[in-house]
Amino acid sequence: MTARTASISRSTSESSIELELDLDGTGSSDISTSVPFFDHMLTAFSKHSLIDLRVRSTGDTHIDAHHTVEDTGIVLGQALRQALGDRSGIGRYGDALVPLDEALAQAVVDVSGRPFLVHTGEPEGFALHRIGGHFTGSLVRHVFEAITLNAGITVHVRVLGGRDPHHIAEAEFKAFARAMRKAVELDPRVDGIPSTKGTL
Repeated sequence: MTARTASISRSTSESSIELELDLDGTGSSDISTSVPFFDHMLTAFSKHSLIDLRVRSTGDTHIDAHHTVEDTGIVLGQALRQALGDRSGIGRYGDALVPLDEALAQAVVDVSGRPFLVHTGEPEGFALHRIGGHFTGSLVRHVFEAITLNAGITVHVRVLGGRDPHHIAEAEFKAFARAMRKAVELDPRVDGIPSTKGTL
């Protein structure tokens, strides 16, 4: 089997990102983005998607975490696209409903080749809340946008309940991870590309 891996670097005046991943991993991760809560979210994503992930990100976090977080999401999306190749043999679709105490989030993924994000349900005020002192709630959507657009996938994320911003964000990332796990897994019954069009 051809290795489904990717290694991408991206450097701008605002951030520097180095990222490696393996779709057929065990959920091993080595994450350092200089934004502690984002490290926590990417570690959870790796663990629950079973995608091995190594990330080294630095940037102008003295101004805001926004650039470093968004740019890391861009590179993660690019790496997913590269590792998926022509998407032959994958399950294509994945869905997950994940609780974290009082929070509940659902994610549905289609590795479609068509980038589209639907993101709903975060409670009023969530976008303005600082989680861990560095990570603003609004960045959750920015990360999903960056991944979706650059990976070429369709993603629906819904927050169905929750009060604690940490729990809400973590439930979203874990739901996305579990849905991605199903969507990118190789299915031995799938012959070629899982589309009647013959391409994704």
